[in-house]
Amino acid sequence: MAFKPLHDRVLVRRVESEEKTAGGLIIPDNAKEKPAEGEIVSVGEGARKDSGELIAPSVSAGDRVLFGKWSGTEVTVDGEELLIMKESDVLGIIA
Repeated sequence: MAFKPLHDRVLVRRVESEEKTAGGLIIPDNAKEKPAEGEIVSVGEGARKDSGELIAPSVSAGDRVLFGKWSGTEVTVDGEELLIMKESDVLGIIA
């Protein structure tokens, strides 16, 4: 199933977090926090101004981004857990 977000929404795949700390301690699954970093899978066409003019999105598919800890709605597409969020929930692009 292909999924294309509408308007100013983006589809994000979370990036897996580290298994160990900097000191070498292994982090158990139940103590891990959900990562706030991900990769943009697809992007909607953008928001619209009151005049109807389209505002192009600032992110594109393939960008690595940071987003808020509680941002987005979790969905399952083709057996993969993804997030749908507004572009404004994206805090920045990782260069």
